[in-house]
Amino acid sequence: MNVGLPEIASGLGFSDAGLTWVIHAYALTFGGLLLLGGKIADRYGHKRILLIGLPVFGLASLIGGFAQEPGHLVAARAVQGVGAATLAPAALALLTSTFPSGKARVKAFGVWSAMNAAGGALGVLIGGVLTEYAGWEWVMLVNVPMAAVALALAWRGVAADPPAQRRGRPDVLGAVLATAGMTLLVFGVVRTDQHAWGSSVTLTTLAIAVVLLAAFIYVERTTARDPLIRLGLFSNRSVAGANSYNLLLGGAMASAFYFVSLYLQRVLGEGPAMSGIQFLPFALGVIVGSVIAIKLGYRVPARTLLVGGGLLTAAGFAWFGMMSADGSFLADVLGPSIVTSIGFGLCLAPVVSTATVGVAPHETGTASGMLSSTRQIGASLGLAALGTAATHRTGDTASLEALNDGYALGMTIGAVILLAAVVVAFTVLPRTGPASQTEDEKGELVPERE
Repeated sequence: MNVGLPEIASGLGFSDAGLTWVIHAYALTFGGLLLLGGKIADRYGHKRILLIGLPVFGLASLIGGFAQEPGHLVAARAVQGVGAATLAPAALALLTSTFPSGKARVKAFGVWSAMNAAGGALGVLIGGVLTEYAGWEWVMLVNVPMAAVALALAWRGVAADPPAQRRGRPDVLGAVLATAGMTLLVFGVVRTDQHAWGSSVTLTTLAIAVVLLAAFIYVERTTARDPLIRLGLFSNRSVAGANSYNLLLGGAMASAFYFVSLYLQRVLGEGPAMSGIQFLPFALGVIVGSVIAIKLGYRVPARTLLVGGGLLTAAGFAWFGMMSADGSFLADVLGPSIVTSIGFGLCLAPVVSTATVGVAPHETGTASGMLSSTRQIGASLGLAALGTAATHRTGDTASLEALNDGYALGMTIGAVILLAAVVVAFTVLPRTGPASQTEDEKGELVPERE
């Protein structure tokens, strides 16, 4: 969608401010509903929710592809976010429950992370090619056959869940508070492109979000109903550490796609299709890193992989920070893309696996939704904060040198964020993953029977 934004603006008549809602509408519903989506998947069955979310996403994509005015596309993107908020936790929970431990789990999460990240990078390539040669509509319409194929594969290939255990009446108030708080938090952050961080609009929005989330925590601690999130999950060092790491990793990586895409198009003068092609080394690097993570995951603790992968990714960001206004793809993009992507691939599977190991089966969807939520919040916060810093460095001058300096600063700050993630992994995560433990019905860690 990012690559196609200029064509979308001219095709549907978006204003500059209105165009941002093509991205924001998806981010708001996706980020705001992830926790609720995870809980629903736990309560009603992961496969069932997966089979509901796929048609929702596909239908929204179809409607968006035939949009005739800005409001139609923004509404379709919002519904896409609803579908994604059910898909992401349900899919990850199915993976967690299917591969609870051992070598099969390492391999499964490695394959999952490679497909996940490579799909994101390849999306830039596909988006550029479709925008340039088929029209922006196909950036939406291409999702329809993909969702249909995924639905058929899931219907036939994914094993049915065991009957979901209903654990009392659902916590409706907690769900409303969490969804409203998360949505307002994302809304306040993504709107910093129009309202500065210190503006009354931003501060008020974020303050209300904090109040709602604080009220949500209070409700979760005191409710007699089935809580949206059992707060005891955060006493698990693996869950707490992996989510903190994921928050920082998401913030850095979202800015990487953003700044590198703008550098290729606005500084080096590449077209959408060529810019997409030049992201291919990144996609391949993520796959390589994920394969290495699989090989090392059998013998090396997850914490070690997260520390090493974070350091390698930070080195790639620092290399990006030396990009030049009169540079080239070969000199300024290819090398750091390979380093960054391999490091990123090393991080993906361990952080996802760590965040769900030791979690009771009836809470895997919740834990998965929480992990996806931290990635989304991190991406929104990171992109807004780093984008603001880049804009301040660029100033009012639109010269290539000024733009380059802004993008380079954003990538350098991203390197610092990744170093903070490494510190989290080193200090919070246990030395060895709790692969031999699971949680009982009361949430207590107990040895897993071989």
